[in-house]
Amino acid sequence: MSQAFLASTIVAAQVLLLLAMGFSIVRMMRGPRAQDRALALDTFYVNAMILLLTVGIRTGSPMYFEAALIIALLGFASTMAVSKFLMRGEVIE
Repeated sequence: MSQAFLASTIVAAQVLLLLAMGFSIVRMMRGPRAQDRALALDTFYVNAMILLLTVGIRTGSPMYFEAALIIALLGFASTMAVSKFLMRGEVIE
């Protein structure tokens, strides 16, 4: 594979990830139920994490990989908190 092909596929992936993030923002705003909004938030943070990974691949900086790991950990914790709130109505027992 050539460097130009690899660079163009990374840019195409970043554009598609930004488009997917836009769609998830629309779903967060319009979602008819709270479950739809929570799922859109999960999709948004996963897309943001992958976007940071592609930026890290493109620039070669390891700082983006660490930021993506932090987003993954915080996103998982927030997903658990939101799902517990939607099931029981409280986060802390």
